[in-house]
Amino acid sequence: MAALQRRRQLSKLPLLFTLLGTLWGAAARQIRYSIPEELDKGSFVGNIAKDLGLEPRELAERGVRVVSRGRTQLFALNPQSGSLVTAGRIDREELCAQSPRCLVSFNILVEDKLNLYPVEVEIVDINDNTPRFLREELEVKIPENAAPSSRFPLMEVYDPDVGMNSLQGFKLSGNSHFSVDVQSETHGPKYPVLVLEGTLDRESEAVHHLVLTATDGGDPVRSGMTRILVTVLDVNDNAPVFTQPVYRVSVPENLPVGTPVLSINATDQDEGVHAEVKYSFVKISQTFRLNVLTGEISTSANLDYEESSFYELDVEAQDRPGLRDRAKVLITILDVNDNVPEMVVTSGSRTIAENAPPGTVIALFQVYDQDSGPNGLVMCSIPESLPFELEKSVDNYYRLVTTTVLDREVVSLYNITVTATDKGAPPLSAEMLVSLNVADTNDNPPTFPHSSYSVYIPENNPRGASIFSVDAFDPDSNENALVSYSLAEDTLQGEPLSSYVSINSNTGVLYALCSFDYEQFQELQLLVTASDSGNPPLSSNVSLRLFVLDQNDNVPEILYPAVPTDGSTGVELAPRSAEPGYLVTKVVAVDRDSGQNAWLSYRLLKVSEPGLFVVGLHTGEVRTARALLDRDALKQSLVVAVQDHGQPPLSATVTLTVAVADSIPEVLADLGNLEPSDSPYDSGLTLYLVVAVAAVSCVFLIFIIVLLALRLRRWHKSRLLQASGGELVGVPTSHFVGVDGVRAFLQTYSHEVSLTADSRKSHLIFPQPNYADTLISQESCGKSEPLLIQEDSGFCKEKDSLVQVRLLLLLII
Repeated sequence: MAALQRRRQLSKLPLLFTLLGTLWGAAARQIRYSIPEELDKGSFVGNIAKDLGLEPRELAERGVRVVSRGRTQLFALNPQSGSLVTAGRIDREELCAQSPRCLVSFNILVEDKLNLYPVEVEIVDINDNTPRFLREELEVKIPENAAPSSRFPLMEVYDPDVGMNSLQGFKLSGNSHFSVDVQSETHGPKYPVLVLEGTLDRESEAVHHLVLTATDGGDPVRSGMTRILVTVLDVNDNAPVFTQPVYRVSVPENLPVGTPVLSINATDQDEGVHAEVKYSFVKISQTFRLNVLTGEISTSANLDYEESSFYELDVEAQDRPGLRDRAKVLITILDVNDNVPEMVVTSGSRTIAENAPPGTVIALFQVYDQDSGPNGLVMCSIPESLPFELEKSVDNYYRLVTTTVLDREVVSLYNITVTATDKGAPPLSAEMLVSLNVADTNDNPPTFPHSSYSVYIPENNPRGASIFSVDAFDPDSNENALVSYSLAEDTLQGEPLSSYVSINSNTGVLYALCSFDYEQFQELQLLVTASDSGNPPLSSNVSLRLFVLDQNDNVPEILYPAVPTDGSTGVELAPRSAEPGYLVTKVVAVDRDSGQNAWLSYRLLKVSEPGLFVVGLHTGEVRTARALLDRDALKQSLVVAVQDHGQPPLSATVTLTVAVADSIPEVLADLGNLEPSDSPYDSGLTLYLVVAVAAVSCVFLIFIIVLLALRLRRWHKSRLLQASGGELVGVPTSHFVGVDGVRAFLQTYSHEVSLTADSRKSHLIFPQPNYADTLISQESCGKSEPLLIQEDSGFCKEKDSLVQVRLLLLLII
């Protein structure tokens, strides 16, 4: 019944320990629990959700998990109940050995906030181990002359439990010669000592068989036993004695294997074989070696301060008869800075948006060093040139955070080297590389290499021809850098620009949709827009001026002399008295092209009289090359070619007919010869033609005289020309030319006619070359010298009649 009550009380211990651990953690601002060892997997430890101020369902949503360093996970989270449970069976002795208190520390990480909460769980010992002797049988040799109360150390007893559950006492089977006592060191193990209660008599009893039982204080009590064989020896009065009961030494952990540590020494005052001493370890050591003859202790394995910083060795000196003495060797291991700091990334991201605000946490990692003291103090650093910094957190945790806003277009990948350095001498360091990709955001519009472009294209280009290619660069990536092109809407001569030019939205290549004509337009203004595919999209514009280059696609156009519509040829007059260089007429031509395509040159292709006329290469003026002779024919035919300077050159021709005569009868007599003929010396006129021309001339002269008389009487009533604003009336329209809306007045090479005062003869008087280019107007009478030789000084007053007479003569000719 008592055992059942004890079990019930023991079953209530986890709840009591849990409650005490919770209260203790709240008071110390740290979560603490206490559980007994050897609990089944999944046993309740504590309500972690409540202690964190969370609901059970929030554990999974916020990424709450257990983080521990350098050991197997002993605890786990139950997301349904929100409690901390054991992840397996926990053996306190395996975990903490003989430590009075066994504390397991770890952290609870809240993933979404990257917050850490330290947790400490105490593992309470239960009596699950039995005291155990190192050997099942022990032989003790005691000389027969041993004095009562002599003490003989026995083998060590091992019980891994602690407190009351550890070794508490020994019990020896009934024997009147011996008793057992407990020998213990401060904070050291307990081992039994056999005490001689009376004198021994080897002759009466040479061997004693004893049973030694070791018990602990647990509930229920556990015990272990061993058999002791006591052999009574013959007299050996002196036992070996160590020079000191305790040997102490300190050595560094980096000693090579086989290095001597210290030497122990025991003396025996006996002589002979009774004084021969041998040394041995009471408990075999795997780390040290003892020379049985010299007592020198040396290392047999590498020392490691982090594995064990202190060794306690029991050594024994025994003489040949069997007398012995014991001493302790305390070896302290000094720490050497032989461990490099270690870094473990607990959580973090390998990608960050370039518009992330300063202070964004990139990674959370823990740093630790297995050394102790200054050798285990670690400091972390990163290069100062990077836009990051380290923030110290709890329990040697560090946060890597941003200090500024990042720009992917400047740096798209950061390789952050985190250096951890301890404070040992010399210091040791370790490096960890954290690669961080900067994710792109659409923060850059497409840009053109130039602010504007000028494109030149010859006219008459084929439809669909590629004109130009624009290329905009967007430093963003992926879709944020995918550029499309478009043209701004506009019109040209009432037509949309899209009917002239198009652009490939993907490549930025411009295409001509029609054949351009330089004479229609010379320049085209375009606005090209480049837009990326980001969200929202960004764009930029560039202006493009398209210049149409002229090609030689227009033939020179002859403005004067105008080509008659009835198929006849115009006639120009030249007096026989003309001097060399006399200006006969001027060929006027224009070319709709521009530049050298419109530069014109003139030359004679065909003439009736070679060497008689020349034409100005650039002026188009037809002049006499020599004086006219009587033998020169009345009618001269000239073919003038006008050619531009394009490639290939284009040309046009005009045929001029020049009448050579000094008087009008001569002109009338040979009027038939003014018709163009292929033979330059053709002068054949029929008699009928001469009679007809003479008759017409006489009628015309009579008409002129009558008209002149009538006009002299009514000159003050006639203001026909004055009413027209001083313009020339009756002048042929071929004397005026309009080019692109500008009316240009062409030189008129006319011949004035005047009547002499003598008999009814009319003479055709030619002016001097200086006046060949002048038409008489109303204003010229008062400003110019007289052009006609006449006896009537008031002829200028009759200028209207004179002009009409002159024009009529020209019409008849």
